Amino acid sequence: MKFRVERDVLADAVAWTARALPVRPSAPVLAGLLIEAGSFEDGGEGGSADGLRLSTFDYETSARATLNADVSEEGRALVSGRLLADICRSLPNKPVDMSIEGAKVTLVCGSARFSLQTMPVEDYPTLPTMPEARGTVPSGVFAAAVSQAVTAAGRDDMLPVLTGVRIELDGDAIAMLATDRFRLSQRELGWSPSAPDIDAAALVPAKVLADTAKALTGGSDISIALSSGGAGGAGEGIIGFEGSAGGGVRRTTTRLLDGEFPKVRSLFPSEHLTVARVDRASLVDSVKRVSLVAERNTAVQLAFTEGMLTLDAGSGEEAMASESIEAAVTGEDITTGFNPAYLLDGLTALEAPVVELAFTQASKPVVLSGVDSLDGEAEAAFRYLLMPRRLLS
Repeated sequence: MKFRVERDVLADAVAWTARALPVRPSAPVLAGLLIEAGSFEDGGEGGSADGLRLSTFDYETSARATLNADVSEEGRALVSGRLLADICRSLPNKPVDMSIEGAKVTLVCGSARFSLQTMPVEDYPTLPTMPEARGTVPSGVFAAAVSQAVTAAGRDDMLPVLTGVRIELDGDAIAMLATDRFRLSQRELGWSPSAPDIDAAALVPAKVLADTAKALTGGSDISIALSSGGAGGAGEGIIGFEGSAGGGVRRTTTRLLDGEFPKVRSLFPSEHLTVARVDRASLVDSVKRVSLVAERNTAVQLAFTEGMLTLDAGSGEEAMASESIEAAVTGEDITTGFNPAYLLDGLTALEAPVVELAFTQASKPVVLSGVDSLDGEAEAAFRYLLMPRRLLS
């Protein structure tokens, strides 16, 4: 194996691929990054590509990047992925030459020279085949939608189903749902399906989905691929994402979570007794200030009256805070309370300048959605439902 490649192209591809490396690999070779130089059937749209192919895999999630390089000798090598990423990040802005010398890989960039110990490449597992492509979506739109959807995903590994995002493919629409039992996010967007009557669903690990969506914004579109085992619900199978960057193709796959995602759509109420609209930036700032005195696991109180929202936190025996901001309130006065961190997560995920808070009653969840103006139409693409917290008497 011997090749020359541009420093920035290599560093970017190595960093992208290495992001999927396991923190605690179950086998030493899984900490490796596989470097292959030659010709591959990874050119996109079924074509071939000459150059480099970088891969990582931990039996759950795989990442693969192809990139252009001047290959003088074909071959492959397995080296420490994180070490290679650190080295590439520190290299001067000059072409990089890599070659195999015995049991080591030599990397030369300008006057810098590194020698990396290789791992047994024959012990490295075979990456899963990319499943069937189901359609494409603009990369920027997909990244923004995923960042909103994962807001409510759980982080408790004891409840693995709730650490995922349910992706539903229905015709030309995609819906993403996530919940940790205390809040619920729903994000809808359009896409270009490969078949107009597509009807499939997958339960994807939220962290992998978020990292992938953010990392594939280099190209214009992302292709979503789903194995037949993922059709009709969560369970067996894998999901794959593909995009272009640095003149090459980047692909990632991950195994779907097993289990039945709760039926949460019915939690969004169809009618509301109180609807309030508040400047989102002002509300975010107020919640941050008032919550400074809120003790751990206590709520910030929100009292909505005509033209006013008053926030309170703390108790008489400890520090207290109170602040009022303008609000357009329709319906009955209402007083309730929420976990300030969860409330801020929802407010931050919204992109509109005005937030609408819709209530049925104080003891029921609130639905947050974005609005362009105080008298505009509420956006239906993203909704965030938040359970109230008991207020201290």
